[in-house]
Amino acid sequence: MEVSRASPTEVNETKDLKTLISFYSHYLWNRLLDFLPSSDYNFLRRIRVRAAASRRRHLACLPLPLPANILDSCQPATTEASRVLDVLHEILKHTFSNLHHVQKNLQFWESRAEGSKAQKVKFMVLERGPQAFVDGTIQLIRGYDGEGSSIQNMCLSASAYMSERIAVLSSLRSSLATFLAQFYMEIESFGEELVKDPESSLPSLLERINNLFFKLEASIGHLHAMRPSDSSVEGSYSFPLVFEKLPEINQDRSQWTDCEIRDSINLISQNLEKLESHLTFIVDKHRKPRRVTRHWIRYTCGAVGLSVCSVWLIRHSRLSGSHDIDNWVREAKDSTVSFLHDHVEQPLLSIRDELFATFRQRHKGMMELEEVQLTSNSLHRMLLAFSEQTKGQKFPGNASDQEMLEIVMARYEKELEHPIHNLVNGELARALLIQVQKLKLDTETAMLELNQILRANEINFAILAALPAFFLSLILLMLVRAWFKRDKRAEGRGRVARLQRRLLVVEVEKRIMQYQSFIDQGMEKEALDMFGLLLYSLDRLYHAVKGHAKATGEWQWLCQDIVELAKPSLQTAYKLRVTSRMERVYDCLLPALQRQ
Repeated sequence: MEVSRASPTEVNETKDLKTLISFYSHYLWNRLLDFLPSSDYNFLRRIRVRAAASRRRHLACLPLPLPANILDSCQPATTEASRVLDVLHEILKHTFSNLHHVQKNLQFWESRAEGSKAQKVKFMVLERGPQAFVDGTIQLIRGYDGEGSSIQNMCLSASAYMSERIAVLSSLRSSLATFLAQFYMEIESFGEELVKDPESSLPSLLERINNLFFKLEASIGHLHAMRPSDSSVEGSYSFPLVFEKLPEINQDRSQWTDCEIRDSINLISQNLEKLESHLTFIVDKHRKPRRVTRHWIRYTCGAVGLSVCSVWLIRHSRLSGSHDIDNWVREAKDSTVSFLHDHVEQPLLSIRDELFATFRQRHKGMMELEEVQLTSNSLHRMLLAFSEQTKGQKFPGNASDQEMLEIVMARYEKELEHPIHNLVNGELARALLIQVQKLKLDTETAMLELNQILRANEINFAILAALPAFFLSLILLMLVRAWFKRDKRAEGRGRVARLQRRLLVVEVEKRIMQYQSFIDQGMEKEALDMFGLLLYSLDRLYHAVKGHAKATGEWQWLCQDIVELAKPSLQTAYKLRVTSRMERVYDCLLPALQRQ
């Protein structure tokens, strides 16, 4: 029995037919979902897009390059002019936000692509979720032959995985940056015309802006064609972006009616929403894995540990008839109360009592000092009488005890030559009693000083007892301070945030010079791309320094400098002088050591 084999041509036709059927079925299914607001994907995506848009309304961004009195010059059509300015501002904010989202994901993939082979294998196996962990482990086990070929294949797969996302995000960033640069230049070029003749300039500006949307459509529309046949991106790409055109309006008229301007504004707003939805879809396809996905092993171990702890707690709780948890809570409570009593309350009370002991026990200290004074006076009288009797002359009442004691000691040494005789008939016994009185005075004086030392040490001991509570409070204060300063981003208040703001200024300087280099080489497309990235860096700097500069009173001048750096007509040398002045003058951009 012979088996008929299909020719290669028939096989290719069959594949093409299946691809075409899949293409149109997916297209029809997506179009059907668009009409169903209850569709989970579209519904959640719209919620996410609107939530992101609502967050952007509260964020500051680089202002439009328009004169400050633009609304005053548009007095005959203030309402429509205000709506035009609002939609232009929304376009600028959306573009900055989308560019930031693309840049953030692109930096992640570029950092992963620059890693070592081990880091790439670790990412492919451990940082893409449980399913990728199982698939990667099976691939490593099956391909292992003792020569490391499975590792090499995994590295090649990781490189292709990352390169595909880098290529798409880089192209998307370039398109958005070019659109941003053209949009900003168009607004700046129409600034003076809007002041002089707003009624005829507004329609022309709307036409230019809508044309920029179509240029962006042409640059983004090829992204779906960049997808290779063995793409690692899950799901299918969305279909090419299609913007709505402005309605046909009689160009012979010098002015548009308010209705025509309103329709044009609404159409541009719709195009902006389409762009937002399309970019959200594309970036979500190529975004970095979420934090939960990258650290799923850590979270899984934490969940397992939490489950084990929960089971253990249930076994020792009242639910299982056990009173262990109640006893532990009671013991913890007693220990806490005891700690607070021994290391907080008692030391503080002791310090308080010792600080006021001088006033409370002044009479006791005075009595002790009087006792020492009585002993000293008695010794003085004894020395005075002994000296007068020995020398046979009258001594003054204020005679020095040291001089009289020398007389006593000299007599004492002489009496010791015949101790037995002088002990009965001489002055030896009297000299000994005087020395005993001197020893008593020295002892009382030493005890008085020792008593003062012990009182001072009582305060020290109380302070030592309070040290644990002090260090615990210090640690809690440092944690609260670190949380309050939010030192991780450029908007923070700490040293790291200050360093990141200075790095933003360095990034601005670098892109200014790169933009000028492209201009000098006649590379117009690359120059537009770089100018858009320059605007993006200035927007980040604008957002990072606004709060700090307002707090120090520098915002008026710093804002003017940032806006001047965004003007394409200014000379590069002047811009570099401005950035140098920003690093030296403004407090929010100074280094931490220099600021002190």
